[in-house]
Amino acid sequence: GGLVTAMAEVRDVEIDPEGTFKYILVRLQRPGGGEQRDIVRGTKAAEFHNHIFEKVNPEMEKLGYECKCLGGGKIDHNRKDKKIRVFGLSTGYGKADHSVTVQILKKAYTDYEITWSDDKK
Repeated sequence: GGLVTAMAEVRDVEIDPEGTFKYILVRLQRPGGGEQRDIVRGTKAAEFHNHIFEKVNPEMEKLGYECKCLGGGKIDHNRKDKKIRVFGLSTGYGKADHSVTVQILKKAYTDYEITWSDDKK
């Protein structure tokens, strides 16, 4: 059916192409406990982590998903050197499991060096 295709249309990662910005780790789930998957969303446009969630949530609900924010942090995206660093935390949502975030980022940025730490900056 159409909904399955919709799942494939949800990209694992949507982050800004450059810079340092807030990100959240979001779990998508089919109501009733069907399939689930985790996605990474981050942008400089968001002053607070919940701004990102407030944008993602309605988009995913349209596709038939329930969203849960698993936490947040920051991403430092250096396109020139092909490096991504994941660090920090979200005051509202708590710290995402950055190691999970890194696994997801590696799917999208296969030729990057991707690291994480619990540093605040």
